Amino acid sequence: MTALTVRCDLGSPEGLRVAIKDSIDVKGVPTRLGSAACEAVAPALEHAELVGNILEAGHYIIGKAVMHELAFGVTGVNRYAGTPSNPHYPHLIPGGSSSGSATIVASGDADFAIGTDTGGSVRVPAACCGVFGFKPTFGRVSRAGVWPAETSLDCVGPFAATLPMLEQAEQALDPSFNLNTVAKNGFRFGLVTDVSARPEVMATLQQFLVLSGVSVARADLPLMEDAFQAGLAVINAETASATKLLLETGKVGADVAERLRKAAHTTPEQVADAEQVREAFSRQVDARLEVFDVLVMPALPDYPLRLDAALAGVTDLRMTALARPFNLSGHPCLVIPFEAEGYPVGIQLVGRKDADEEVFFAARELLRRSTSQKFNEHTQ
Repeated sequence: MTALTVRCDLGSPEGLRVAIKDSIDVKGVPTRLGSAACEAVAPALEHAELVGNILEAGHYIIGKAVMHELAFGVTGVNRYAGTPSNPHYPHLIPGGSSSGSATIVASGDADFAIGTDTGGSVRVPAACCGVFGFKPTFGRVSRAGVWPAETSLDCVGPFAATLPMLEQAEQALDPSFNLNTVAKNGFRFGLVTDVSARPEVMATLQQFLVLSGVSVARADLPLMEDAFQAGLAVINAETASATKLLLETGKVGADVAERLRKAAHTTPEQVADAEQVREAFSRQVDARLEVFDVLVMPALPDYPLRLDAALAGVTDLRMTALARPFNLSGHPCLVIPFEAEGYPVGIQLVGRKDADEEVFFAARELLRRSTSQKFNEHTQ
């Protein structure tokens, strides 16, 4: 399995084993972004702030994790750095862009791993690989030393095989994260049903919620599709700007280079329109979260692509249709591993801004009250 691009030996060997996505600076190690265009970059002079936090918490960094090239892809296929295999579902893609971070956790070779999420890049691979993943509130976790330096979408978040381990990971990543601040029982779950998702996926999720016995009612987010399209416009504009010089080297992989050239045609007017959608959608989500404590929906709208199809060049941006809107709005989201008809799709919980801890407690309640384990053997 290709999960690490570079092996490290940093921190206390007695601590938890941690892998760091190769878009995050680790002192003395080049940050190559999974691209031949960065092959000759000098080693990072300093740790990213979050890496310092992890080491200060007493953990052990085992290496840099492979990623979809330049973090601009959803499949995890990388012909330069290698495509990591999906341990639980080897016939399916690992998901991107934080592919190595998800797969090394799924394999058990790291206790937790760190990825970045600009349009679902933690949550999509978490769902594909059957592990937990978390995207915090935008701006809550330091991005000092994280590529790209300028973004209105990207968040740093952890992967883990269990919810308790994900909690430990977030505590190490974010010193302000404090589960003792939550004194709440009986969460109100709003199931978002007006989304474009495979009927079998929605039916299985609804059945699971009924069996879990949690308090759930229907919620609606009619601007989801608009927010998805707006998120694409913003990420295209921001990534095209961040990668302009790298693209000019001629060393970026053909598939990513083609999409970057198309992304560069995003107009200022399209971005301005997207910003209006951002404001409206964020207000809409905030309003729903005045009625409900968390919103629930699948993390993936459909089953992940087969690996052989992705290796042949097939991609599907619709994989991010239920994840990308919350990069635009900035709300915290947690993915619980979940299967529909034997395929990984994940459950996504969306919480109030800066109430990241509440999202974890809602996940605790959902898992505690689940009365059937037949849906997903990787949940506990």
